[in-house]
Amino acid sequence: VQLQASGGGLVQSGGSLRLSCAVSGRTFSIFGMGWFRQAPGKEREWLAGINQWGSRTYYSDSVKGRFTISRDNAKSMVYLQMNNLKSEDTAVYYCATNLRGSLTDTKKYEDWGQGTLVTVSS
Repeated sequence: VQLQASGGGLVQSGGSLRLSCAVSGRTFSIFGMGWFRQAPGKEREWLAGINQWGSRTYYSDSVKGRFTISRDNAKSMVYLQMNNLKSEDTAVYYCATNLRGSLTDTKKYEDWGQGTLVTVSS
């Protein structure tokens, strides 16, 4: 499975970005999907998860109410809409697949993209 994240960039505090992740190599609709981030010197942090059909979503407390995960199975894409960005959101953002585990458990994610950098200036 190959994952390609895109959409990162430089944005001012309070601004918005939409990240995209294209998945190929297997039937996309069998996977739950998640978004993660890793800031310099910090561990990778789970942010959001979505089930195979897009009917259930889960968020970490750090992004709940500001970020929205969604997916388009016809396009094999998963998205992360990020609003009201803060300087502490600066990180490399990753998407990942989850075939059969809890969508809130980092250890259950299997395939990872290369990441896209988000920089929020204050």
